[in-house]
Amino acid sequence: MTKTVLAVDDSPSIRCMVAMTLREAGYQVIEATDGKEGLEKALSHQVDAILTDQNMPNLDGLGFIRAFRQHPESKGKPIIFLSTDSADTLKQQAREAGAMGWMVKPFTQPQLLAVIKKVLG
Repeated sequence: MTKTVLAVDDSPSIRCMVAMTLREAGYQVIEATDGKEGLEKALSHQVDAILTDQNMPNLDGLGFIRAFRQHPESKGKPIIFLSTDSADTLKQQAREAGAMGWMVKPFTQPQLLAVIKKVLG
């Protein structure tokens, strides 16, 4: 069965790279341009994992994770946090909000696939 990944990022180039990489590897990808749209799509679609950027308009990555984790649909769904900032304080906040993994931008396609394979078993 095909796994579906939600990619939430305000950068069209990052979304495109993520979507292309994952689709080539056999995943379905749903894209969202910010945390607000990401939250709507995460709650209205069946997703197996979520990649979210931190710095976005309307709702940032931490806000998105906190909002999503308040819903029963979020249970057991791995969230990977993407950021250009590798500060430990932000990593800690992301973990506390409910993120399972972390990737610093820019990342490579093999890194992305390795993380997705790891969280989706």
